[in-house]
Amino acid sequence: MSWRIFNQTFDTRHRALVMGVLNVTPDSFSDGGLYQRPDLAVARGLALVEEGADILDIGGESTRPGAAPVSLEEELRRVLPVVEALASRCKTIISIDTYKPEVALQAVQKGAAIINDINGLRNPEMLEVVRRTGAAAIAMHMQGRPETMQKAPYYENVVHEVSDFFGETLRRCVAAEIPAERLALDPGIGFGKTVAHNLELLQQLEAFHVHGRPLVLGVSRKSFLSTVTGLTSVADRDRATVTFNCEARRRGGGVFRVHAVRPNVEALRETEGLLGACA
Repeated sequence: MSWRIFNQTFDTRHRALVMGVLNVTPDSFSDGGLYQRPDLAVARGLALVEEGADILDIGGESTRPGAAPVSLEEELRRVLPVVEALASRCKTIISIDTYKPEVALQAVQKGAAIINDINGLRNPEMLEVVRRTGAAAIAMHMQGRPETMQKAPYYENVVHEVSDFFGETLRRCVAAEIPAERLALDPGIGFGKTVAHNLELLQQLEAFHVHGRPLVLGVSRKSFLSTVTGLTSVADRDRATVTFNCEARRRGGGVFRVHAVRPNVEALRETEGLLGACA
């Protein structure tokens, strides 16, 4: 479960990594519009680092259900100044959350070390960017596109189908001369899945260990948490996020993408202490 990110190697079996979400968008479901200005986004990124983020995941296009795509030019305008500023001001790893190869390329050139692709590295041009830059990458499973993905998603067996996707993704990456050690896998909680699909994936995370790659989980503040807990406010979902992440850690999750960094870092370290004591 080691993940190679340029010249660093992280063993997520013993210590989970926490990704702080930094949306520089007007319409993200949790914090859209709060950090559109580059100075505000940079300040927020530095605050997440202070809270203990191992990675800052910067995104310039909302991927919430029903979100409309933005142009290449607009996404570049939003993210590049923030990537460059944070890369120069802190040593924390920068991730670019994009499915556009050109955005990924330019972000890596400005200092990003991870390409977080909701399209699962399906685009051959994105594979070439990953190969050429030497960046690490996250391949996420998604059924459909953000604007349509929650319109009656269907699977014969969601765990088997996501696992098959992971296996095929790894084969394509290796064929494209991208070492598996640079890859992490994300089952795409909430991306073309019902509440039942999300819960089944989380309950059976161990099924994905066969691929030998770190598992990335993004449950933070997602709407299925309200269905499970009855809490309707987006802000009220933070406690549920911590609970679900700690259970996912127990089941082998290795990288956790969150909006509220500090409580998740603290809870994950406590969970790891308990797991170590019980080993």
